Amino acid sequence: MILTIDVGNTRIKGAVFENDTFLEQFLFEPNALQNAIENILIQYPDTTHLVVASVGKLGEEAFSSLATKVSIHFVTHTDAFPFLNAYATPQTLGIDRMVLAAGATLCYPAQNRLVIDVGTCVTYDFISQDDVYLGGAISPGLRLRYESLHNYTAKLPLLASECPDYFIGNSTANSIHSGVVNGLAHEIDGFIEEYRTRYSNFIIILTGGDAEFLAKRLKNTIFANSNFLLESLNQTFQYKIKND
Repeated sequence: MILTIDVGNTRIKGAVFENDTFLEQFLFEPNALQNAIENILIQYPDTTHLVVASVGKLGEEAFSSLATKVSIHFVTHTDAFPFLNAYATPQTLGIDRMVLAAGATLCYPAQNRLVIDVGTCVTYDFISQDDVYLGGAISPGLRLRYESLHNYTAKLPLLASECPDYFIGNSTANSIHSGVVNGLAHEIDGFIEEYRTRYSNFIIILTGGDAEFLAKRLKNTIFANSNFLLESLNQTFQYKIKND
């Protein structure tokens, strides 16, 4: 069994896999990391590998005490990936984006793929049908948009995400919800249309913590899978084992 861990900017997510079978997902705060993983290993004693992708503040040292319990692998830029990285600054490309690109390449062969990850940030990653990673875009996620309106103005309130069923907001709160949620949905649809005009044989994968929240707002046909990064971690590690 393999335990995959995604250390994000705000939360840590994990999942246990038996080969390609997704068994269970976990979600916990950074300060609960060690206890949470130890409990998972007790629950799944046949776990042999812990595979970590981190874009958050926790590094390898946070996992060092677990090394006697399970074999730990941190995904890095030197790992084997199933695509050619054509990014102009490959060492600055986030490990999470590389893992998502790997998962898209392995899951959807011989297609142009656009992976959209809606979390703290929204990342767009494009992998061509001949398995070349070309790049993408980064923009603020839902939470950052709500917080920036509050933090950089004198009177706008900080609101929790809410899916508006209107376009014209008839109050300050409704205007914020419309601007943030509808604005991001239009952004995503706009990016998709730009790619679609340039490429055929095209598939879109929407993932991340806000994927299900946003999926119903989009005009385009997508594959929404909030666990795609965890699944891609499992596939990336298995690819590494076969190709090292």
